[in-house]
Amino acid sequence: MIQRLIAILAAPLALGACATVPAETPPARPETGPTLPSTGMVSAADPRAAEAGVTMLKAGGNATDAAVATMLALTVVEPQSSGIGGGGFLVLDPEGDGDPTTYDGRETAPAAAMPARFLDASGRPLPFRAAVESGLSVGVPSNIALVARAHGEHGALPWKDLFAPAIALAREGFVLSPRLRESLDRWRSVGAMSADGRALFYGADGEPLPVGTKVRNPKLAAFLESLANEGPDAFYTGSNAAAVASTVSAATPAGKGAMTLADVAAYEAKERPSACGTYRLYVICGMGPPSSGATTVYAILKQIERFDMRAYGPESPVAWHLIAESTRLAFADRGRWLGDSDFVDVPLPGLMDEGYLVKRGQQISADSTIADPQPGLPPGAMAIMSMADPQPENGTSHFVAIDGDGGIASYTSTVESAFGSGLMVNGYYLNNELTDFNFATGTANSVEGGKRPRSSMSPSIVYGPDGTFRLAVGAAGGSTIITQVAKALIAVIDWDMSAQDAIDLPVIYAPGDTVFVEEGTVLVAMIPALQALGHAKVMTRPGTYKANAVELVDGEYVGAADRRSEGMAVSQ
Repeated sequence: MIQRLIAILAAPLALGACATVPAETPPARPETGPTLPSTGMVSAADPRAAEAGVTMLKAGGNATDAAVATMLALTVVEPQSSGIGGGGFLVLDPEGDGDPTTYDGRETAPAAAMPARFLDASGRPLPFRAAVESGLSVGVPSNIALVARAHGEHGALPWKDLFAPAIALAREGFVLSPRLRESLDRWRSVGAMSADGRALFYGADGEPLPVGTKVRNPKLAAFLESLANEGPDAFYTGSNAAAVASTVSAATPAGKGAMTLADVAAYEAKERPSACGTYRLYVICGMGPPSSGATTVYAILKQIERFDMRAYGPESPVAWHLIAESTRLAFADRGRWLGDSDFVDVPLPGLMDEGYLVKRGQQISADSTIADPQPGLPPGAMAIMSMADPQPENGTSHFVAIDGDGGIASYTSTVESAFGSGLMVNGYYLNNELTDFNFATGTANSVEGGKRPRSSMSPSIVYGPDGTFRLAVGAAGGSTIITQVAKALIAVIDWDMSAQDAIDLPVIYAPGDTVFVEEGTVLVAMIPALQALGHAKVMTRPGTYKANAVELVDGEYVGAADRRSEGMAVSQ
């Protein structure tokens, strides 16, 4: 049974236990909204992709059209992170009226996939990289189905027009950026795994091409042109579908559930209800299962709402301690309860229930740590599921498109790890999304035929106390996505920061007993204070984060892009 949460955008949610900072009742939505800017904006991880989206806006397109063009362009210029060989989640408010819908473009396992897919003959989990660099890891690519459905329901421009910028980049060439070159070097086992990948991005000496090299991808240009002219069926039937199935099947060990042409043809992107909740009068909407993003981001926020985060401020170790503690609690529930709601009974309303989260938050103290955070029993949960260690996640790209009529698209797209599985078809890399399943059997996130793996992607739209648009934000970086987005929302709402300053803040990540702080930042100096508060294991990790956002400030759209990446916000 699919659990659904009805979005509550103009009325208060039920309160649980009392809080130090009293909860407030959102005012009713005004009869008329604010005057919106006459032009739109796109923020993406690569300026050429952002420009592709803006090109659609200038041609009379809307946020949906711009988001589609941005995703297609990222396929060309950011192949290590996203593209048509992967999938994504789209939170879309086409009218800008505070009533978003969400599109689930998460990849599916082949119908023949069994729970022991990632176990060896003795029942032990396969080495992670061995599973990634094979057909075992590839789910049915789903981004084209996602954008086809969203565009068919909300697009303004002809389907064919959306492909023009990406086709031009692939055919005429794009300049190899430092970030792509670094990825090609670091992840050459997948970047150069296929002959096509080596021919595109590596020289005769086996080294990645130098920064500044103009790269042309004629195979991808030709295929994108076919997609533009023939429609999405050109992806899921015919020669491309056959190539996907045969390429994946050839790299899948016998007896492990090879992908078939029928698997590719059967893929369906699904429209899901948005998962929304209030935090200090602001309504935050995101993607429900199979994403764990919206529920976990919201739990982090709601569990610390009783604390005066504004008074602590971003310079206080206690503020970061509270974020870490709430993250530990939220991730305990994430590991226990989140999976594909088409296959497991996810207690989604319970996980978003304010009373439940307020009660969970009572475990958090400003001067000590929770010894061993355990999952809770959210309202509506029928049974406790077994847990398993999460799988590593990497890669991914987030982008935001907003049009001059107030339409909003917050879209996170991914091929999972850098360059996905390393397998290529028609000039694009195929994902390794199935390694987002837990390798152990018997969990909410164990692999099954046709099932979608749990994801951390957290595309979000935030509405202000008057119910009008305030911010669209999302991030890349595996399960750190959740903490990147939660941190940004706290910074904007509690600390009155701009979206850019919020993204620039360092990241604290605490999915379990170890707290990770971003190296080279002010958080490193706070390690002794965090340890004094009870965090025994505090470690640094590189700041390989990547967030993008657009906010509405004083009647103008203001873009934000992570300075750790090559991202950019471009105005219409």
